[in-house]
Amino acid sequence: MAENCVSRSLTSMDPPAIEVELNESLKEGAPVYHCDLFDTEVAHKIAQALLPGLASACVDNTTGGLFKSPASVAVDVRREMVDYLTQRSQTFVAETFFLEADPDLEVSVHPYDIISYFIDDFESSKRNFFSRVSGWLLSDRREDQIDDFLQEMEINGFWLIGRREAVAKTLLKNIDFKNVHHCNMKFSSAEELSEHILHCSYRILNCKNEGCSTRFTAAQMENHDSLCPFKIIPCEQKCSDSIMRREMDRHCVTICPMKLVNCPFYQVGCQSTIPRCMVEQHRLQNLPSHLLYILQVLHKEVSIEELKRLAEQLERLSSPEQLAEARDVRSLSFAIEDLEAKLGPLQVNTKTNVSEHSELPTTAPKKIDDSGVLPLTKEELVESASGTK
Repeated sequence: MAENCVSRSLTSMDPPAIEVELNESLKEGAPVYHCDLFDTEVAHKIAQALLPGLASACVDNTTGGLFKSPASVAVDVRREMVDYLTQRSQTFVAETFFLEADPDLEVSVHPYDIISYFIDDFESSKRNFFSRVSGWLLSDRREDQIDDFLQEMEINGFWLIGRREAVAKTLLKNIDFKNVHHCNMKFSSAEELSEHILHCSYRILNCKNEGCSTRFTAAQMENHDSLCPFKIIPCEQKCSDSIMRREMDRHCVTICPMKLVNCPFYQVGCQSTIPRCMVEQHRLQNLPSHLLYILQVLHKEVSIEELKRLAEQLERLSSPEQLAEARDVRSLSFAIEDLEAKLGPLQVNTKTNVSEHSELPTTAPKKIDDSGVLPLTKEELVESASGTK
């Protein structure tokens, strides 16, 4: 009532002066159209913090009471909470001045942190005597009761997210005096404002990636694009496929042709890891060394030099496809067995020290390697090649 009286008195004091001032502002082309866009992501995050804050305030305000429940005070406490946060946000600029005067005090400037701090203060102000003097604030029962009441409000649609976002928008603009999270542009005409909105960094955009329903401000477009799970991107392992980001890990460890795998002759000594699509090329290019690895296991008592000569004999004796078509230890062992049968008994010297030929492939290591695979012994290789194991 008093406010209305004050308003009427101000209106009746000197109306011509006000009219002249407004007319002069319009004549001078003063901006009267304001862009009302803001960072919806920050506002939504603030809105999400309001309901848990209200639940805590209602529970702490009625704890230990016999005649009141959190639900019975929710409407009044909500109104008080909105009023408190609005007034507090309006005086935030002055608070900031005093806080910044203390060099030892670290204060977050992010709107969410600031509003969360205001909400905590409001919660504290609503605690009743029992909550303050008992151990209620640190009890597990308190947390459970707050969670239960929060869930009850969500189920009953009390203070829907849309209404909370409207409050959050006001709070955000009050404390964002540096215009970091909302647009404060002003224009002289509606046409100028409409043109600005088409390019404003706070305009709302929808993600264009199929399957994604995320909405964000234009300023957040690059950040969302770099994280969107539905975006189609090139394979991380450099294969020719393009895959949805959320499917990338599965693709890379299952069907990607560039997935690194062990050489088929890993168990007998070839420690190479190659892309799956290049296994065939690797096998053909390294046939002589793979052949020698198997001969080392079959004829441990034979020197490297003798085994090299034997390998050359086997290559000359074989048809062009016989050894080249052997794709693994088993098939190459069969091929060697057939060729050695044609050569007859092996006549070789056994006195050459293997360590003197460091440039040649060594025999398969005796201890378990990083993959946990124990290289084959001669007996195991023979049994594997003959199909008896």
